[in-house]
Amino acid sequence: MSKSTFPDKRTLKKHSARDLNKNMMTTSFRSKTYFSVLLILSASHLLNDLMQSVIPASYPLLKTEFQLDFVQIGLITLTFQLAGALLQPVVGAVTDKYPAPYSPVVGMLFTASGLISLGLAESYQMIIISVGLIGVGSSIFHPEATRLARYAAGLRQGLAQGIFQVGGQTGGALGPLCAAVIIVPWGLSSLSGFAILALLAMALLIWIGSQQRQIISNFIAMQQKRRTESKGTCHGRFTISIGLFVLTFLMFTKNLYSESFRSFYTFYLIEHFGLSIPESQLMLFIFLFSAAIGVLIGGVIGDRIGRYWIIWVSTLGPLPLTLILPYADLFWTGILTVMINLIMASAFASILIYAIDLLPNRIGFIGGLFYGLNFGLRGIESPSNSQLHQQRHPPTIKNKDRNLQN
Repeated sequence: MSKSTFPDKRTLKKHSARDLNKNMMTTSFRSKTYFSVLLILSASHLLNDLMQSVIPASYPLLKTEFQLDFVQIGLITLTFQLAGALLQPVVGAVTDKYPAPYSPVVGMLFTASGLISLGLAESYQMIIISVGLIGVGSSIFHPEATRLARYAAGLRQGLAQGIFQVGGQTGGALGPLCAAVIIVPWGLSSLSGFAILALLAMALLIWIGSQQRQIISNFIAMQQKRRTESKGTCHGRFTISIGLFVLTFLMFTKNLYSESFRSFYTFYLIEHFGLSIPESQLMLFIFLFSAAIGVLIGGVIGDRIGRYWIIWVSTLGPLPLTLILPYADLFWTGILTVMINLIMASAFASILIYAIDLLPNRIGFIGGLFYGLNFGLRGIESPSNSQLHQQRHPPTIKNKDRNLQN
């Protein structure tokens, strides 16, 4: 596809006035939201994040089979997250200048190869290489997918980002459930079978790529109409820098908390409440799935009442619940963690839309920056949490491992 199909400054100049006027006559009074595209895009996001989420969901089995300690588990997370973090902003910046609507298909090839090699891994080194490949696949997927969700949204940006993120959050939540139902009974070799999902995602992404010309044409017309009806806000470099810093910091703090749960929640439940691996994976699924509900609710409400208040509620709301959590029994641990994750996730769409509004011609870069930077930040904190967990609880965890092996 040529550059002229993407709405940056050069694109707007290249489009003829006749084409733009034709599009405006059909879309000026209704900024079409492409729900079919958003749903397929959400499904591909679900498959992508499901394949990613089987990595942390497999930690208890990896730890037992390869006799890993928590620092080694943390290094697996670090490798996976940094592989995605380093490439995502670069991929986004490149595709902003040189559109590549089918690039997510290439990303799925990396993910499939990583899953196959992880299922066949016989050493710790091979595990590291495999999760690195999966991280690279994710880094190629997110920037272009974020761009298309923006284009397909029309004026319903919060709803569109909510639909897109529901797929990702649901896929992330299904990982522990798949681990309990498939990986635990069939062993780590069953991870290779998840590569079939990559083939399905590739088919969906090929169809989405074929729809981009029509979607972008509508988006250009909408943007042109908005420019003629109102004066656009031009942000200075200082405002953009401060805004991106604040938004990135907010996203980081939320991901720092949720990633700690994702990596070590199952171990906490096994140690403190005596749950089995399948039971702890089910609890992790419930915790992660609550984020899918939260991000959709936050996106819809943000379109109606404004994104400013959504961010405030999402930032301060979980605080009292977090203070109560260490004293809760198993039942209330489940309730509190669901409420915390739901409230925190409600601001994701609002934060991302604010960032895109600051740099509207750099959608791929913004998507890559937010996904990639937070991948890296979450990966960096993981070994620290691993070391802390191992220092505080080595005897108990070892005993649990012996019981699991028996």
